[in-house]
Amino acid sequence: MSVSGAEKPSGQPLRVPIERIRPNHLQPRKHFDAERLAELASSIKNHGLAQPLIVSYDQASDTYELIAGERRLRACELAGLKEVDVVVRAPDSERQRMIVAMIENLQREDLNPIEEALGYLRLIKEFQISQSDLAQVVGKSKSAVSNTLRLLDLPEEIQKALQFGQLTEGHARALLMIEDPLHRRKIFSLVVEQRLSVRQTEDLARGAKAASSEPPKPRTKLEKPADIRSLETALEQTLGTKVEIRTRKDPRKGGSLTIHFFSLDDFDKIVKMIKK
Repeated sequence: MSVSGAEKPSGQPLRVPIERIRPNHLQPRKHFDAERLAELASSIKNHGLAQPLIVSYDQASDTYELIAGERRLRACELAGLKEVDVVVRAPDSERQRMIVAMIENLQREDLNPIEEALGYLRLIKEFQISQSDLAQVVGKSKSAVSNTLRLLDLPEEIQKALQFGQLTEGHARALLMIEDPLHRRKIFSLVVEQRLSVRQTEDLARGAKAASSEPPKPRTKLEKPADIRSLETALEQTLGTKVEIRTRKDPRKGGSLTIHFFSLDDFDKIVKMIKK
């Protein structure tokens, strides 16, 4: 059924001119993959729109505002469609309309984790929704909502990598385990360069966390001689990394020298310095 004027919501799809549909100003999605959008447009052109768009009706302007389906709307425009099927919803208040719009978009599976986290944050800040209430509305556990929000604690560089698919949410959560910013950045670089799995990233993160949480060992004259500590310091200054020298009670019977590195670049640099 085609619509030329105001139409009461009925729950049944209506066909409306695409030019009368305004984008959703609450859309949490910020990035649309051009290649995937073109593929969707081709599918819509050949087979039609499989699922109606969800909209609200604005009587004053006689237009519709999109609640859910901006990616499909863009693909329809790209496919050259003049009219599309929509389902009209009429929330009881402006506040409820905004909340419905946000939740409809957040429940879509194609949002990246950062877009989802930003959507949660906006609902919490603008509409004073608690994490518990938000979890109930979007059908997730409170811990799942909390963990998604924590992704926003990551530095911008890591957030962008997550947005553009260089990292998964599992990788990002593992990096959150590392409190030291320098160690976190080094492990992040290693994960991206070597395309490490989530399990490998978690192992590295646990190692870094354990190392940073170890209580300092009491220094005594018997623990490590002053000349050994001095040599460690000199090597650390030369190599630019942590160095540990361990000797037996009788140094003449041997010991071990441990040189730490935190990325392949660090390793290559240290090896070159040793070869000189």
